[in-house]
Amino acid sequence: MSNCRAWRIPVPGNVSANLELVTIPRPSADHLDKHAVLVQVVSASIYKGDWFPIEIGGISKIMGSYPRSPGYDFGGYVVAVGRKVTGVNPGDPVFGRMDPFKQGSLAEYIVAPFEGLAVLPSNVDPRLAGTVGTCALAAYQAIAPFVEPGDKVLINGGSGGVGTFGIQIARALGCSVTVTCSAEKAQLCKDLGAEDVIDYKHEDVMTALRQRGKIFAHVVDAIGGSPTDLFLGCDNFILPGKKRHFAQVGGGITGASYVNTVVGTQLPHFLGGTRTKTKSIIATNTHEDMKQIAVWMGEGKVKPVIDSTFSFEQVPDAFARHKKGGMAGKILIDVVESKEYAG
Repeated sequence: MSNCRAWRIPVPGNVSANLELVTIPRPSADHLDKHAVLVQVVSASIYKGDWFPIEIGGISKIMGSYPRSPGYDFGGYVVAVGRKVTGVNPGDPVFGRMDPFKQGSLAEYIVAPFEGLAVLPSNVDPRLAGTVGTCALAAYQAIAPFVEPGDKVLINGGSGGVGTFGIQIARALGCSVTVTCSAEKAQLCKDLGAEDVIDYKHEDVMTALRQRGKIFAHVVDAIGGSPTDLFLGCDNFILPGKKRHFAQVGGGITGASYVNTVVGTQLPHFLGGTRTKTKSIIATNTHEDMKQIAVWMGEGKVKPVIDSTFSFEQVPDAFARHKKGGMAGKILIDVVESKEYAG
């Protein structure tokens, strides 16, 4: 039996300190689940869900068994497929997202769920596509079900992982986009398709939104907790109507923003509640959604923004960079040097 390398977290706690690079048996093509795909990983990426829950006592215990490999996102080549998998064949370049409660993507070979991946168009590099999965899927599921062509969409936090994909996905769906971000990242957001930028460092976001009026058909909060009253005050800038939603994607909820969300959702409007519905978005592996994202990548409508790149041996440094915050786009981790299918 051949082996491969994988990063493992032996126990819950500080991920950066506990990470270990180990040698494990390579997953076997002979024992694949009928809906699983064996993938040779070219690249991977990380996001907050890879470390934040594991470092919180009670939550870490429901994140699966330990030791576990972190990492949700991957790009690579198919080695073998389960008997119920269709439309995916050995040698195909793919990108995708792992099951959050199973072993992750920071390994040279992984067993990925069919629902969480899609075949890449021939003009898309699997290496770059390894940064797309979770954030693009979350952005798609936070926007696509709620908008129509011509709608104006507000994205709070336009320069992060979800935000950079959200701008492009909203534009691909025919919407115009306003974002909040710092002045340093305003041009990036405009280059991706944002038409209007609110510099949260030099403007009061809520005042700026009220001045724009009730123009937005949909809001995506890709930060969570800043501004703390974004949801509570959203009736001032969202178009009236039963179909309007405030999609909460960011995980950085503060005590004040949580209280404001509870007030907004539980109280009637005359007591300070909001008319707008809130929708908590947790990315759910859906093959058809991943296929649509792949189509847009092939058409050049969706592309990853790379904040920084690390080798497979530098994974602890990649986590340290992510924890530092202030990223523009995604972290890319090169898992193997070769970009070709090895089988």
